[in-house]
Amino acid sequence: MADPADFARDAMPLMPALYAAALRMTRNPADAEDLVQETYLKAYRAYDTFREGTNLKAWMYRILTNTYINGYRARQRRPDETDLDDVEDLYLYRRVGGEAGATLGRSAEDELLDLFSEQEVKEAVESLPDHYRLPVLLADVEGFSYKEIAEILDVPIGTVMSRLHRGRKALQKALYEFARRRRLLPDEGEGAGEPAAVGSDTEGEV
Repeated sequence: MADPADFARDAMPLMPALYAAALRMTRNPADAEDLVQETYLKAYRAYDTFREGTNLKAWMYRILTNTYINGYRARQRRPDETDLDDVEDLYLYRRVGGEAGATLGRSAEDELLDLFSEQEVKEAVESLPDHYRLPVLLADVEGFSYKEIAEILDVPIGTVMSRLHRGRKALQKALYEFARRRRLLPDEGEGAGEPAAVGSDTEGEV
């Protein structure tokens, strides 16, 4: 069991990353600050239950995510005010998920993303429903494994894989639709219109 006396030493270095994640969830700086404060309060009170030697970052993210899911969304104050340019490093938006490469190939995917402004791609990600957006953010921005995401969200690994597959597919579809409306894609020929299904046939929702 961890010693609460060590909480500040161990947990405070994670605060910038947790705030960035909270901002991506709430889309508002003030709400993100409140979410992080509530997360740290809960984590401190429960720190004696944390097992030393396990992943503290994943443990903190689980508290952060659960706090957001279990009621924070209902009392969100200003969901549309945040400027994500202040915190996003575009790592997610230049990856768009591992399975996406199966649709276009990496070079073609990169060329597609280059057609959009950073804000346009961010808006596509932010438009995803939470049950898709959160796994995508945890995987592609925060770098957690499927197992860690499953523990953070308290869902089976199969559900994580399914939601990542579906979330990335929805993101890519939104970008394709936007590109087609702007006539950035050819009207005919392979690659026009909606992207083909990505991932394997075994990745159904669990």
